[in-house]
Amino acid sequence: MRIILLCVGKTDDTYYTALIEKFQQRLKHYIPFQLVTIPDVKNTKHLSTDQQKAREAEAILKQLSPGDHVVLLDERGKEYRSVGFADYLNKLMVGSVQHLVFVVGGPYGFDDVLYQRANSRISLSKMTFSHQMVRLFFVEQLYRAFTILKGEPYHHE
Repeated sequence: MRIILLCVGKTDDTYYTALIEKFQQRLKHYIPFQLVTIPDVKNTKHLSTDQQKAREAEAILKQLSPGDHVVLLDERGKEYRSVGFADYLNKLMVGSVQHLVFVVGGPYGFDDVLYQRANSRISLSKMTFSHQMVRLFFVEQLYRAFTILKGEPYHHE
């Protein structure tokens, strides 16, 4: 299985970038992982929220292939504890998912077309986080999940 984290907008804080890269390097020992950044929509002053979400959706859909298993990181998605998230990933791997794409949307969430395209939605928390923090939290949880699956001592329960 190959995992992609597809994000709208770049991470401009060097502290977040350094930590994200740290976990990306660690993940290489377990699974092919790639973080793909889609540029922010330009000239949003003259766009409604729905128009901005639609443009972001177009850009996201261009990055997806028909066989991709798409999971939206959405505040209304299913919440997992770390062990449960590891089990979720394991079921996808056993179920022969080849390309798993997690998507972080723009500041207003996802357009309906993405909800229709997605295979599922997960939430990292009921709280709202900045898009930069979501990336860091997600790659850490992904790393944690693989250490759980391998029985390594990173996670304490």
